[in-house]
Amino acid sequence: MKPYYTRKPQGVMNKTEYQYSLYLLALKQEGTIIDYKYESVKFRLADKTFYTPDFIVVYPDRFELHEVKGYWEDDARVKIKVAAEQYPFFKFIAIKNEHKAWVFENF
Repeated sequence: MKPYYTRKPQGVMNKTEYQYSLYLLALKQEGTIIDYKYESVKFRLADKTFYTPDFIVVYPDRFELHEVKGYWEDDARVKIKVAAEQYPFFKFIAIKNEHKAWVFENF
């Protein structure tokens, strides 16, 4: 049985990620954030297990790692929780677009 979706190539944003990047661009232009990068950091969680957040967002006083989801698969939620536990000096945030508004969940 074929999966109902295909994985996107690494480094290529899906529609939701692209829309969120426009939101981040607006924050950058107004000076709320300094910068953001897409899929630019990778965390080792265990042997042969890695987590790459969608965005690293640079604020004047901190870094945040943002994971943009249209829906959650179990392994993705587990990975962000494990990353947040193993790297507590970063702030991990999941973002969903619900009813044309960005909803943020801290881990």
